[in-house]
Formats: sequence, structure tokens, C-alpha cells
Amino acid sequence: MAYYFTSESVSEGHPDKIADQISDALIDNFLAFDSESKVACETLVTTGQVILAGEVKSKTYLDVQQIAREVIKKIGYTKSEYMFDANSCGILSAIHEQSPDINQGVDRADKENQGAGDQGMMFGYATRETEDYMPLALDLAHKLLIELAEIRKDGSEIAYLRPDAKSQVTLEYSDENVPTRIVTIVLSTQHDDFIKPSEKGFESQNLANKEMQSIIEDDIKSILIPRLLKKYPQYTHLFEKGEIEYLINPTGVFVIGGPHGDTGLTGRKIIVDTYGGKGAHGGGAFSGKDPSKVDRSAAYATRHIAKNLVAAGVADEVLVQVSYAIGVAKPTGVYVNTYGTSKVNLSDGVIAQKVSELFDLRPYFIERNLKLRNPIYSETAAYGHMGRIPQTVTKVFTSPNGEEKTMEVELFTWEKLDRVEDVRKAFSL
Repeated sequence: MAYYFTSESVSEGHPDKIADQISDALIDNFLAFDSESKVACETLVTTGQVILAGEVKSKTYLDVQQIAREVIKKIGYTKSEYMFDANSCGILSAIHEQSPDINQGVDRADKENQGAGDQGMMFGYATRETEDYMPLALDLAHKLLIELAEIRKDGSEIAYLRPDAKSQVTLEYSDENVPTRIVTIVLSTQHDDFIKPSEKGFESQNLANKEMQSIIEDDIKSILIPRLLKKYPQYTHLFEKGEIEYLINPTGVFVIGGPHGDTGLTGRKIIVDTYGGKGAHGGGAFSGKDPSKVDRSAAYATRHIAKNLVAAGVADEVLVQVSYAIGVAKPTGVYVNTYGTSKVNLSDGVIAQKVSELFDLRPYFIERNLKLRNPIYSETAAYGHMGRIPQTVTKVFTSPNGEEKTMEVELFTWEKLDRVEDVRKAFSL
């Protein structure tokens, strides 16, 4: 019997994502001037206020307030009516030195024996559902909001959009676990109060609100969706099968949003950041953590493994788990689940053993092989850490004393299909 599956995404202007982006901007700036920095930085945003807290071990000094303001400005919170403005919000820093008790478990004279920054388990997942080996519902949810953000920043087609937004996509799957159609699209976008009531009173205000909602719904259907399909024609068939239920701003007006409407915290969107509820999640957030924290680096490493396994033809769907003890380099366990889609005549346990032999999952080697001690994290902090396009970019950082550093870095290295031939050889494919 067919079944439904749903995933959601949030925009870069969502309060939790503002917090993630500030935390990761701090990571990038620390790593740019001291690649050995150890950082665990949390951010809280609320009406007119940003609070930074966490632990840092670094040789560099940063103007953390200025970095936070630049992130907020780039997202689009630049107007006082938002009640959260890059130029005027208060920023309080409570960042202090990292505990030596934690650091002693990580740093080693022999870098190859660098211990894990914490205990825990991390998961990587990949599926053939999309070209980027990501679950389809999440892929669509992300792409809807990326396109909406482009429309907002351009301003020529829709002028009333504000930064905060959420999306949700429900798909119907066949008995063979193949997505066949889109059932529901939910999209809530913050907007200006662009239609005023003709007179005072609840009834007049209600009419104005309904008119705004109607215009927003029409614009989403007539502007956003066609732009999405023009950019991603491979999804056209999903929009043509059956009638899609659109729920646009289902509560009505959405003028009050961002940190004024809801407090934001680093690390509260871990499912949006990964696989939209598919596969599994170990529970650890990514943003604000340097790569010695295996919550982050090992999640990237297992995604890299899963994607290369699927691309090599080992299985159509793969989940990889790795676990660690704090201060210990060697993983305590590696697990693989192919969900019955394996194309090789081996048990999942044997596949896991081969994975352990092919991929060095000690923290130092993850950092080295995926080039994680570079300032590459700001780009991960909105619209998902997985399923992104690997690319080389040039980034410029400026220290408080005016020192400018230009760096060429590789983004999303864990998305590279650079081990496919190694996997095929190991599995005789």
C-alpha cells in the first residue's frame, strides 16, 4: 500500500538558522587566522538581542560583534521594523577559554592519535532518489526556500518578502518505495504589512489580511513554482501527477517573524541540516563546532562514505553509523544498513568491515582527508549540510587589527565522489 513521507526546511532568515550562521561565521574566522583553533560556540537571538557563548582555544583574537552584525546584514535583517536589525541589535559575548579537561583528550603529540572531541554516534545516509543522492522531500523543501530567498533579495518580482520562511513537502511513495507524486506543499513566508485596512475595526483588518494571504498564495504558485521547475526540470513530472494541496501561510498573516517572533538557538534544526527524517541522526548538532568535534566531522565522513557506496553501485540506499569515546582515536564501532537494496552478495556486517578497511575514521584522518581545518562552514549553516555541490571558492577575512587574509578553499568536500573507483575495486564491481 502506498504511503506518505514528509520533510521540512527553514530559510536563512529563520531564527535558529540565524544563530547557526553566526556560530559558523565565528568558526570560519577563527580557523582563517589559526587553523588549529578549538571552538564550540553557541548563539541565541531574540528581539533586538544576540548572545554569544561557548569555549575557544585559539591564538587569534576576533571582533565577534562585528562578525555577527555582518552575518545578520547579509541575511537581510536591515530594517528597524523587523525589531531585529544588524546595525542596532545588542550583542553580548560570553565566550571563554576551552576546558583543559576536554582539550587533553583531543590534542596529541602524534597528530594521528588525536582523540575524538566527544563520545557519541554519527550517521551518514545516501539514496538514489535524487541526482545529489539525497531524500527527495528534503531536496524539494530546501530548493523551494533557496529560490524564495533569491526572489526576496532581487525584489523585482515580489517586493514584500521578509527573511523568515519555512517549507514542508509531503510525497506519496509506491509499494516499491519509489516517490510517485507530491501530495502537499506547505510554505510560510514572512512578509510586509503591505495592505492596510480601509477603516478601523476587526472586520476591516480581517479583510485586509485575507487579501494579503490571497496575493501571497497566487505569487507562490505563479512565480516561485515556475522558477523552481525552470531551474530543476527533472522534478516537473512530480508536479503534474495529481492535484497538489498548497498550504500557503496557513495561519494567515506572517508579519511578525525572525528573532522578534521566535527566539533562535544554535543547533535546533539538526534534521533540516541532514536528511529530513530519513536514515537516522545521532543527536549532535553541527554549527559552531570545529572539526575536532566528531559530532560534525564524523557526520560528514559517514555521508561521504554512504554517497560513494551508493554511487559505486553497492546499494541503492545506505546508512552508515560510526561511534566514538572521548579522547580515543579509533571508533568504537562501524555499522552499515543497506535496507535490503544491496547489489553485492555480502551481508551488511561484511560491508561494514570493508568500509572500516577502506575509510580511516580516526578524527585526524577525517580532518585531513576532507580538508576540514579550513574556513568552509558558513556555507553549510543554511539549506542543509548534505547534498550540496562541492566547489572551490576564494574567501577574504579581516582581523580586528586590519590584517586581511585571502584563502582559496574547497566547500562540501564530503560530497565528492572521489572514492567510487576504490569502492568498486574493493567490492569487485
